[in-house]
Amino acid sequence: MSDCTSETTIPMPLEAPELRGKRVFDILFSLCALIAGLPLFLLVALLVKISSKGPILYCSKRLGQSGRLFRFWKFRSMYCDSDRRLRALLRENPQLQEEWNDFFKLKNDPRLTPVGKFLRKTSLDELPQFWNVLIGDLSIVGPRPYLPREADTIRKILGKDFDKLFSIRPGLTGIWQTSGRSFLPFEQRVLLDLSYVGECSFLFDLRLIGKTIPMLLFPKGAF
Repeated sequence: MSDCTSETTIPMPLEAPELRGKRVFDILFSLCALIAGLPLFLLVALLVKISSKGPILYCSKRLGQSGRLFRFWKFRSMYCDSDRRLRALLRENPQLQEEWNDFFKLKNDPRLTPVGKFLRKTSLDELPQFWNVLIGDLSIVGPRPYLPREADTIRKILGKDFDKLFSIRPGLTGIWQTSGRSFLPFEQRVLLDLSYVGECSFLFDLRLIGKTIPMLLFPKGAF
């Protein structure tokens, strides 16, 4: 574990009025995105459907506010037998196993379909998550929604601050997505997410949204 753990400031929980204001913003933003982006949604859905066998949408369980599990939606970017491919790949390639241990991701992931690689690079696979925002599972800005299997690793990193990380809704974008994206080791991503909980404000959210837009137009560090 790196020394930066000891330097993490303990975040203070948001007050109720701030949380209500954040929720109103989330509803308005996601509703506008769903309506305005409908043609793009349909185009991406068509590309996923014709490019490989399997469902258009992919659903997984994620940890939400207070550790509550929720259904997390994405456009499918992987082949349907992706879990089997991953196990075989990591078993046969120690270097890739090490990369997976550090990032919980692979830069050149063979599980991705050709269309899926483009969707991941541009983050278009995450468009369905505006629905998650609208129904209250996600916020526009917040800590990234983590997988249940990552909880033990996060607890080892954060210790007593574990519950603080899950004191607010996770987000579509956040502080680590605008600070290096997938190039950041998993531990650093967790610590950045914890720091967001302490700095969270409407103006800070707007700053992060503003930094996210050019990263979507000129993707770097996404895989």
